[in-house]
Amino acid sequence: MALIDKISESIMVSMKEKDTVSLESLRAVKSALLLAQTQKGNSSGVSKEDEIKILQKLVKQRKESAEIYISQNRSELAEVEFNQYKIIERFLPKQMSVDEIEKIISDLINKTGASGMKDMGKIMGMASKQLSGTADGKTISNIVRTKLS
Repeated sequence: MALIDKISESIMVSMKEKDTVSLESLRAVKSALLLAQTQKGNSSGVSKEDEIKILQKLVKQRKESAEIYISQNRSELAEVEFNQYKIIERFLPKQMSVDEIEKIISDLINKTGASGMKDMGKIMGMASKQLSGTADGKTISNIVRTKLS
């Protein structure tokens, strides 16, 4: 079942249950997916990788908004953003643990013979490609930086 179909099905369930937070979150996801499908030059539809990137972007936006609301002592708005991010996150692949990410990055560093920060771009490119959808870019970057310094 395609992601857009899963989202549509979840929207129907949310409507029946009168779950407004879930409904709002799922509609945002569906809107982003439909927008990506109809973009100029996109004749083949949205690939799995693009769907994951869209979902990750939406989750990141919600997390950042929640952090801003918390810093402004607006906990009720932060809670809404946090709940939306949890709903959207259900449609992402299972995220890897920090230990799993560190092991993969260590293997990449050993395999390529990277020795310092000058090799960070090369390792980041390879790690981002290999861990796409299963790890946050910021986490990958922090681990690579730590391992290479």
